[in-house]
Amino acid sequence: MKVDRIIKNAKIFTSDKDNPKATALVVKDGKFVYVGDETGLSEYEGEVIDLGGKFIMPAIIDSHVHVTIPVGFEYAEPGERIEPNGKKEALDIMAKCIKENPGLKRYRFLLEKKFLNGEDIVKEDLDAICPDAELQIQEGEGHSTWVNSKILERHGINDDTLDPIPGLAIYVRKDGHVTGNCIEGAAEIPIILDSSMELTDEQVDASLKRWIDFSIEYGVSCVFDSGLPGGPKFHEKVYKRLKALDEQGKLPIYVDGCLVVNAERDAKEGLAEVSRLHREYNTEHLKVHTMKIFMDGTQKIHTAAMVTPYVDVGTKGTTAFSVEGICELLKNLNEAGLDLHLHTVGERASRTVLDGYEMAKKELGDKLHVRVTCAHLEIQDDADLDRFAKLGVIANFTPHWHCGDTKESATWLGEERSKKQFRCRTLWDSGALVSFSSDNITFGDLMTWNPYLGMEVGMTRKATEKTRIPEYSRCDKIFPPADERMTIEQMIIGFTINGAIQLGIEDKKGSITVGKDADYLVFDKDLLTAEQEGFSYNKPTDVYFAGKKVN
Repeated sequence: MKVDRIIKNAKIFTSDKDNPKATALVVKDGKFVYVGDETGLSEYEGEVIDLGGKFIMPAIIDSHVHVTIPVGFEYAEPGERIEPNGKKEALDIMAKCIKENPGLKRYRFLLEKKFLNGEDIVKEDLDAICPDAELQIQEGEGHSTWVNSKILERHGINDDTLDPIPGLAIYVRKDGHVTGNCIEGAAEIPIILDSSMELTDEQVDASLKRWIDFSIEYGVSCVFDSGLPGGPKFHEKVYKRLKALDEQGKLPIYVDGCLVVNAERDAKEGLAEVSRLHREYNTEHLKVHTMKIFMDGTQKIHTAAMVTPYVDVGTKGTTAFSVEGICELLKNLNEAGLDLHLHTVGERASRTVLDGYEMAKKELGDKLHVRVTCAHLEIQDDADLDRFAKLGVIANFTPHWHCGDTKESATWLGEERSKKQFRCRTLWDSGALVSFSSDNITFGDLMTWNPYLGMEVGMTRKATEKTRIPEYSRCDKIFPPADERMTIEQMIIGFTINGAIQLGIEDKKGSITVGKDADYLVFDKDLLTAEQEGFSYNKPTDVYFAGKKVN
């Protein structure tokens, strides 16, 4: 048989459990037609490449990222990062910057709440230092903002404005008056990206090209875009450009898309919108078949939904959907042939999903075909750890988060719970399908989009001076529990075939298997034996998508 390429003398990790390792492969018409040892190559005629023992693995599938939000941030960056000692110093730093840069329409800063030392900022504070322009401060995790009165007025937000998701995505009030603090994406994203619809197609394309070029360089062949809360118009604006790029042959990355539905009260309308996007965005490398829900928020701002209350404030947080709401949604998604992906940081967020899935499963039995993915899973109650495998709910982790000091989280979780976070190995060993991702909301220097960073931290649960990560994220202590560290084989499987299964494309992608797309990466270094510390500096020398070398 005449073929396009014959590769021999390679060390191939296939991510195929039925044929996990090989030394040779053959590609024809963008597909693998042979994977095995060199004794089977005699049947094929074509270009022969002797790799001299180089390492090959499937191309990366990053199964929870944000593509549309970063395009907006490209032209509305969070601003200067400040690390003050308390509220007064924060205001002084910002006032100085505003004075030194007069005449701007909006001033932007990035600030983690911990630097306020327990104090809070309100709109009157910001009005005092910036009365004539707009002032926005984004909290470090990207799940809340502080704004002055100018911005509130621009968006018509006042004391009578309804919260987008009561108890979760809210306009913080004191004595019935809005304070200027907007919590969670459905409340803050429309503010942060309020000028994004003004971007030209050329601007959107330029931002997407930076991300596409990075993906090619690092061997990411497929992503799940996990949506944009509170900004459906801009979200679709970017999808229109992705579709146009694909039709022009300029989108080599497979984008599995979604639409965010904010609250249970929006479910019916949201289902109709996801179904519309499913019909309208269906090109070779762009598909939409998933509803995304932010079930809860984050630990730092106490919007993650917990079973056990936060020790410092005594609250538990709120979920966007109830158990019954999830059950009803799953039945409707099942009828429409769509899937469900959920942001679930707190233990009660994922428990609510598991309970809702179990309820739907009792009603529909084997007729329930919705693929359900819970993402992030920072905290899990012990009683729920084996339920993912039993129910078939997919667990998606962002492993480059699995490092740091537990002192801060202990202040709201307590000592014991703070040392039982990100239990991915436990879920893996239970038989659950575990996939990995690099969840980010800005392109920036794309440092934390690097899948090999995720692999390193997933294996070590620490980030040392050898790790390619921002300096402020480093911590050379192993993040507990130490026995949650993964192997390199597990990390690769989680970033390849398990991601493909999550997205429902395992018949085409995710492993080096006969009949699948020839998406594969070549490395000079054997990743299976490479040093774990510093693993984040790895990068493929050759990247093939559909059998074509693209780098």
